[in-house]
Amino acid sequence: MTRIATAGSAAAATSSPAVNRPVAAAASVDPVTVRIRAAADRPTQVIPATAPASPPATQNRPSIPGSPSPARPAGAADAPTVVAAAAAAGPTPEPTGGTAGGPGTDSPPPASPNGQDGDGPNGPDGGDGSPTRRRRRRPLLVAAAVVGLLAVLYVLDLVLGSGTMPRGVSVAGQHVGGLSHEEAEAQLRATIEPRASQAVDVTAGDVRTRIDAAAAGLGVDWGATIERAGVQPLNPVTRITSFFTDRDFDVVSSADDRAIAAALEGLAPLVDKEPTEGTVRFDGLEPVPVMPEDGHRLDVAAAVPVVETQWARGGPIELPLAVLHPTTTADDVRQVVDSVARPAVSAPVTVTGEGAQGTLEPADIAKALTFRADGAATPRLVPELNPDVVSDALAPQLASTEKPGRDATLDVSGPTPVVVPSQDGRGIDYPATLKAMVPVLTTSAPRQVAAVYGDEPAKVTTEDIEKLGIAGEISTFTTGGFAADSGRNIKRAAEQIDGTIVKPGETFSLNKATNPRNAANGYVEAGIIEDGHPARGVGGGVSQVATTLYNAAYFAGMVDVAHKEHSFYIGRYPVAREATVFDDVIDLRFRNDGPTGVLIKTIWTPSSLTVKIFGTKRYEVTSTTGPRTNEVPPSPVTIPAGQPCSPSQGAPGFTASDTRTLRNIQTGEVRTEKRTVHYNPSPIVICGG
Repeated sequence: MTRIATAGSAAAATSSPAVNRPVAAAASVDPVTVRIRAAADRPTQVIPATAPASPPATQNRPSIPGSPSPARPAGAADAPTVVAAAAAAGPTPEPTGGTAGGPGTDSPPPASPNGQDGDGPNGPDGGDGSPTRRRRRRPLLVAAAVVGLLAVLYVLDLVLGSGTMPRGVSVAGQHVGGLSHEEAEAQLRATIEPRASQAVDVTAGDVRTRIDAAAAGLGVDWGATIERAGVQPLNPVTRITSFFTDRDFDVVSSADDRAIAAALEGLAPLVDKEPTEGTVRFDGLEPVPVMPEDGHRLDVAAAVPVVETQWARGGPIELPLAVLHPTTTADDVRQVVDSVARPAVSAPVTVTGEGAQGTLEPADIAKALTFRADGAATPRLVPELNPDVVSDALAPQLASTEKPGRDATLDVSGPTPVVVPSQDGRGIDYPATLKAMVPVLTTSAPRQVAAVYGDEPAKVTTEDIEKLGIAGEISTFTTGGFAADSGRNIKRAAEQIDGTIVKPGETFSLNKATNPRNAANGYVEAGIIEDGHPARGVGGGVSQVATTLYNAAYFAGMVDVAHKEHSFYIGRYPVAREATVFDDVIDLRFRNDGPTGVLIKTIWTPSSLTVKIFGTKRYEVTSTTGPRTNEVPPSPVTIPAGQPCSPSQGAPGFTASDTRTLRNIQTGEVRTEKRTVHYNPSPIVICGG
């Protein structure tokens, strides 16, 4: 097969002697020839002939400038086109025996018409293997070498680290990087295992206390801990940064979440603090704003995983608290000071009765006026008047306008109850009168309101008492040992339940009979147990009424529907046989399942409270108290300086039971009811720590 050189090239077909035949010099060179010669200086690529067959001499003969073009087949490309195609096709080996300027000459080829010297993309330095190309390749080769070296180092580091803890790794603050898995576990066990039998220090807000690690079941899953922390990282970046940084892992807990939650729930009474609503109090006739304060509670669900992972570190654990926001705001308080409290005591209020008048002085208004938080109101503090304070001030002035009524009662002073007949009355409806009085308090003097009167039919008629079949006293119980301020609240609650008759099948509720236990309903601030230590609150002491009534119902054979013991044992109450109440959340309820009604009678003195239940006796009831078991020592609680505090030595918590035995006096049938109670330890209170 014959190969044909590009037109104008110094190369010729390898099969023809004409390849080395010099081209005759021309007196003048046209631009096309210049381009041909310039192209001849760089290697050319032989393009196989594709034109129709023609005589070899015609196909292989180079063009001579100035000579007539030989005949060629129709459609063949012009010489410049062939040259351009050859140049674009790429390099071929240079021909020997001279340059494009002529055979055996040393003169360089003529310059390009456009003034370029041939360097550049197609110049003498632009081909493969040229210095420029080599310079361009050098950075790539260096980069490839660096990457290869890093890859070798990465694999070597991964192989050397196999079977050991990753570099820069710590578990629960203990550095174990580079150790074997067995060495790491042994080191961690030596440090952490002793902590599983020690008390764990915890803090929650201002409270500092401890939980028993053993009781909470705290422990470590060593296999899972080492497995999680001992995985060699495959990420090259992580392996490099491990030379400069540490990664700390928590232990994998083997504890039972329920055991930890139970231990934390025992702290809730110490930690939890209800939000304080804003209000307005009076210093004489001057209103004093009391701003609301956030409360908080221990977030047990969030605290469980914190204790599970942090106890092994040995330091105090900060338990998470959930913030409890009050309903009222500071703006609400400031608004009612100016819009309600100050105008309310600016002048007296005249109350006109049927044939007489009474005057409520500003000092009485200041004593009676309280504010209740109400999220639906604007502002969110609603003024209320205490009916007892108002009636104490007005009743003597308007007594002549009223006719007292009387409920039928049982006179139990003798051996047999005697029915005292009922009597209807007519008098001032103080709740209705005060409802009309509240809007008047914000008006200017003179201020006047009409007393609202109403019939006062007996709540318990003579017929009601006679149908109940109350034959005599069936139980009695007495408690004492309360403070004077608590005694006022105990007296108020006792008055509210005194004379209550529980009909057959009915359920009595202490909350329903006494709520709301607030200032407007005659209750005062007294001692309470809050956050595990003594505090003050309106209605304090009513739990003593709950305990006394519970025991009276217990021995009367009533059915226990609902009651809850105190979280901490109080020494003046029977163990596992006492009760408390709180707002509408915790209640005391019992049911009369007998065929006859029962009457509740209360007797209050400054030092004791007695509750008697009258009816028809059905059971002989006895109580048996079990031993105290599972004692838990008290924990210290530090109250910050400046907060109300009463120091206490604390008392241990324990578990005890009570068994009630009921013998039916008609059939002799005996049944027992056992109740087991767990008391939390009463904390050791440290003031100002």
